[in-house]
Amino acid sequence: MGDAPVVENVTLPELKQGLADGSIVLVDVREPHEYAAGHIPGSELNPLQSFDTDALPAPEPGKRIVLSCRSGNRSVTALRLAQEAGRDDIRAHFGGGMLAWERAGEPVEY
Repeated sequence: MGDAPVVENVTLPELKQGLADGSIVLVDVREPHEYAAGHIPGSELNPLQSFDTDALPAPEPGKRIVLSCRSGNRSVTALRLAQEAGRDDIRAHFGGGMLAWERAGEPVEY
């Protein structure tokens, strides 16, 4: 284990706003079967089990890459892996994850 990752928590309202205005690129790090069973609309998949830092979205001015999972554990692990791979721009996760998204009654894409 390296140093603890830099972790910025994104709130549900921040995530919704960022997805709506295009300022957030959301990466879901759950497994493919979990993603297929329902994910946050607009998110892309990069499963932690086979996490590919090269497949992460390229940094873009004005865009923030946010990682999410089911409850916030795997996304922190993925943040650490991304940062260890030199992606200092990847610091944010939606800590509530899919559980908080569904609890809030937000739309789910299949």
